[in-house]
Amino acid sequence: MKYTKLVAMIVENVGTKDNINSVVHCTTRLRFKLKDEKKANTDFLKEADGIVTVVQSGGQYQVVIGNHVADVYQELMQQTGLDGQEQVPDDNKGSLLDRFIDLISGIFAPALGLLAATGMIKGLLSLFLTFGWLAETSGTYVVLQALGDSFFYFLPIMLGYTASKKFNVNPFLAMVIGATLVYPSIVGLSPMAMAMAGAGAEPLYTLFSGTIFESPIYVTFLGIPVVMMSYSSSVIPIILAVWFASKVEPFFKKIIPDVVKTFLVPFCSALVVIPITFLVIGPISTWLGTALGAGSLAVYQFSPILAGLIIGGLWQVLVIFGLHWGLVPIAILNIATLGYDPILTLTFAASFAQIGAVLAVVVRTKDKKTKGLGISAFISGIFGVTEPAIYGITLPRKKPFIASCIAGAAGGAVLGLMGTKGYIVGGLGIFGIPSMINPKTGIDSTFYGIFIAIAVAFILAFVLTIVLDKRQGDKSLKATK
Repeated sequence: MKYTKLVAMIVENVGTKDNINSVVHCTTRLRFKLKDEKKANTDFLKEADGIVTVVQSGGQYQVVIGNHVADVYQELMQQTGLDGQEQVPDDNKGSLLDRFIDLISGIFAPALGLLAATGMIKGLLSLFLTFGWLAETSGTYVVLQALGDSFFYFLPIMLGYTASKKFNVNPFLAMVIGATLVYPSIVGLSPMAMAMAGAGAEPLYTLFSGTIFESPIYVTFLGIPVVMMSYSSSVIPIILAVWFASKVEPFFKKIIPDVVKTFLVPFCSALVVIPITFLVIGPISTWLGTALGAGSLAVYQFSPILAGLIIGGLWQVLVIFGLHWGLVPIAILNIATLGYDPILTLTFAASFAQIGAVLAVVVRTKDKKTKGLGISAFISGIFGVTEPAIYGITLPRKKPFIASCIAGAAGGAVLGLMGTKGYIVGGLGIFGIPSMINPKTGIDSTFYGIFIAIAVAFILAFVLTIVLDKRQGDKSLKATK
């Protein structure tokens, strides 16, 4: 009941329920896919109480709500009767970039909360081991480690479900594809597992010998060699497999009689999709993922400091337009293949730069509403949620936002200089700090780089904002009401 009027107003001004194809939410935003964005009353929504701003990007109509967006979303579902995950085909496909960002955000946004939560558990376990509070042999550690590893290890199943909603595939078929990829017997046939099995695990023969694609063959399917990969924690194979299923499943729906569709459509679809996934899609997509990881690592190795300056400085700009989703799968790929990610880590100090700028505005302003929103945005920013700070405080004033970007670049440069890396897909803000503990060496100099970067970004943003934004007693802007 708390958000009844707010939701009714939003629905009315996005063009009513009839104009909504689908809607999902992330940390702070309702992400609509509208049939016609011209029907939405954007100017009204931007000025409305309870809404921070509206962003039209990535083929999505994004209404920024704040930290309570999940509650607003639930009320929206109740009022409209919509299935927030169900995707309705668009007449307007948008640009290639829009479609890519929409695809990535649609697949990863629903899963990111739990992925971060389980990563936080692993991060805390790393702390407990480092300080000797838990032993690896203890039952407590074993249970919590299983909880922390579960989501990332079985990521193909989770992404199979979310991808099924984007590609309009039976979600159980998509989850079966993911489950097959991480089935214990399949995992045991990966080259690494077979190598660990000892001398008795000799390959039948080797394909592409002497190339970067050299692949020992341990099993065949109907006489066809199967290039086995390790699919646990993988990203690209399941997404491409579910996309392929979206082409296969409708074909069988057309040719199979209605009386037996219930079981014959998934039966035939699975028998076609899963073997082709292992024979073609899995190996090619895994090689592609390895290449993407190697490419991102090459950019980082060329100059970690320069990479930190660019990525750290642009991160908040990417967040505004929803383009930051493009780095999420790269980070997951790097952790799955390399055991660490240096790329997304370079953005870590940016949220602290943002709250440094916010604190400067709060200190200087005499407007009570600005102070109230600023304090709330500051607290959210500590935990890595910066949209309230961006849209409510810094971006409307421009100079504080520029200061936060400069400070984010400086923090990113420090992280690059110190060689700080992320080893877990962990939480945001201060909850993400434990994810940068090296599981092999524990707390080392690279870990201390986090605190140096945070301090540099926060202090520099605060000072620059004080210097650049000289308005005192400023009147309340729309977004600060």
